[in-house]
Amino acid sequence: MDVTIRHRGAVIKTIGDAVMAAFLKSADAVEAALEMRKVIEQFNETRANRDFILKIGVHRGASIAVTLNDRLDYFGQTVNIASRIQHLAEGDEICLTEDLFSSTGVTSLLSPYTVKRDRARLKGVAQELVVYRVQLGSA
Repeated sequence: MDVTIRHRGAVIKTIGDAVMAAFLKSADAVEAALEMRKVIEQFNETRANRDFILKIGVHRGASIAVTLNDRLDYFGQTVNIASRIQHLAEGDEICLTEDLFSSTGVTSLLSPYTVKRDRARLKGVAQELVVYRVQLGSA
């Protein structure tokens, strides 16, 4: 969670072993995701099985913010798409939507990495979406 805060984000909630965070800038979200992957890789280097897997999905867009039980929470299709994109990610992979990938500063942050363009159908989303898969290894 410290990584999120260092990159100007806010942890909104945890759901099981998932974390939902919000950022004002897309590039901040991508920087946080990349750092999270590095931290997990370093952690796994100390483990015999290297079995701690991190799957990250990032999307951008408008959502509905509400306060429930004195806590801020977000709802709407943007949140649903972000969750479903995260579920597409393989271990040690970041999945980004086209909306996020085309945001200012994102492609330059990803230039050292292998990025594969893909298409996906998501539950509850009418149109097929373009998804970018950021691989752990360098390009």
